[in-house]
Amino acid sequence: MNPLDVLRYGEATWQAALERIPPAEREREGVCGWWSVKQIVAHLASYEVLLEEILSGFTDTPIPVPLTTELGTGGPYAFNDSQVGLRQTWSLDAVEQEYLAAHQRVLAVAQGVDPAIWSQVGTLPWYGADYALDDFIVYSFYGHKREHSAHLDVFADRLKEENQS
Repeated sequence: MNPLDVLRYGEATWQAALERIPPAEREREGVCGWWSVKQIVAHLASYEVLLEEILSGFTDTPIPVPLTTELGTGGPYAFNDSQVGLRQTWSLDAVEQEYLAAHQRVLAVAQGVDPAIWSQVGTLPWYGADYALDDFIVYSFYGHKREHSAHLDVFADRLKEENQS
């Protein structure tokens, strides 16, 4: 498995789904639960920053960002609420720019991870002793983006139906 390709494919799927949503509709609630597209982007941005921190721990230049501590302390729901809430007053453009910048940093940091590390089981003990870093990328990032891409696709279809009425 090539984790850099997996990261790129997940991003391509996400961007294709995002392109289906007009910017004027990206703050409408109810896309994923009560979240808007903007809130989903904020959510994914926080996970990109988190992944940058995690991956940097496997390079020569770890980035000290306290997000893994926050995630471990409060769990994923509290983390989501906190991180999306932090970005709530930001403009749509600012949230989208943060997401894109964080994703570019993830790709850059990922290139610095020793290829032998990616498939080494047990490198993320908090994720599960039987899993490797590349498993984490597939399940927690590729799968995560695919899930939210599906939410956007359903929303885009709903918008299309509304416009045909």
